[in-house]
Amino acid sequence: MGKLGYIVRCIAHMDYSALFDTVKQVHKLSGKPRAVILADIVSCGFKYGAGYKDYLLCEFYNLNSEQRATFVTRGINNTVVKLLNDPDYYHILDNKTEFYTMFNDYLHRKWLNFAKCSKSEFVDFMQEFDEIICKPDDLCCGKGVDKLKKADFGSLDDMYDELKRRHISIVEEVVKQHHDMSRINPDSVNTIRVYTVLTDGKANAIYACIRMGNSDRPVDNINAGGMYSPIDMKTGKIAFPACDKQRKVYEKHPRSGCELKGYQIPFWEESIAMCCEAAEKLPQLGYIGWDVAITENGPLFIEANNMPGHDALPQMPLQAPDKIGFLPTLRQYVKGI
Repeated sequence: MGKLGYIVRCIAHMDYSALFDTVKQVHKLSGKPRAVILADIVSCGFKYGAGYKDYLLCEFYNLNSEQRATFVTRGINNTVVKLLNDPDYYHILDNKTEFYTMFNDYLHRKWLNFAKCSKSEFVDFMQEFDEIICKPDDLCCGKGVDKLKKADFGSLDDMYDELKRRHISIVEEVVKQHHDMSRINPDSVNTIRVYTVLTDGKANAIYACIRMGNSDRPVDNINAGGMYSPIDMKTGKIAFPACDKQRKVYEKHPRSGCELKGYQIPFWEESIAMCCEAAEKLPQLGYIGWDVAITENGPLFIEANNMPGHDALPQMPLQAPDKIGFLPTLRQYVKGI
């Protein structure tokens, strides 16, 4: 019932308006009849666990069956998560306060458990900072994250009340990223997402990408208007131009003009080593996506995810010119998929 149950749940909760919009977009791109496209999307859901977003982003309409079978789809990604991650431990990564507590040695910044602090503790914390990052506990994809300046409030009492109104759980020191990371886009902290898999208790960094903001918000998440580029795991250099969820391609960052392909990520080896070391401290979760910021002094964690997004894998056409997806690489580390 595993695969069938997953498909039934997808059918029950599907956004049919978005599905038919995808059919319309593929029709414009390929010229194929809409009924044929719809039938093929449904078929790919059953055969490959591919959602309609996978079908569009990875251009399944241009792939044969052998090529399609090499892609990590939404369904396959969910299978890997179920194989390697124990749901009883999800809360450690889902709850930012728990994550900050367990991995405090890798944060390298001051933070405050705002949900449990008194107003006087907040006032004391703010004496050192002119601005802070505030985060809710359980939201993802950059939702609810904001940068607030002390000068924008009449008093720290007012600031405290506003944070309470927003149900903020964490307030923290603003991360000052490495100047080479800031050159890419100075308006957001541009993090690298490192995917680790535990094989026989040993952590392997199997893929990484850089995520870059492209809006006025201080977040880089691709589901919040950002973009991403795969990174060469051996060199730490950006391997391809960037893509966003609208399938736009960026040779240079539109806000800074920084040319992306070939750009060297600083502290690359240290970043990978940090992720692997941390992964082995939580063996109950064998498949994790770590979000790493790079400062002048080295890497630090922003957060981690027990369901690493498959939509940031190097599978869009620009990143897979041979039309081979990421599944063969993943199978080197994960048995049974």
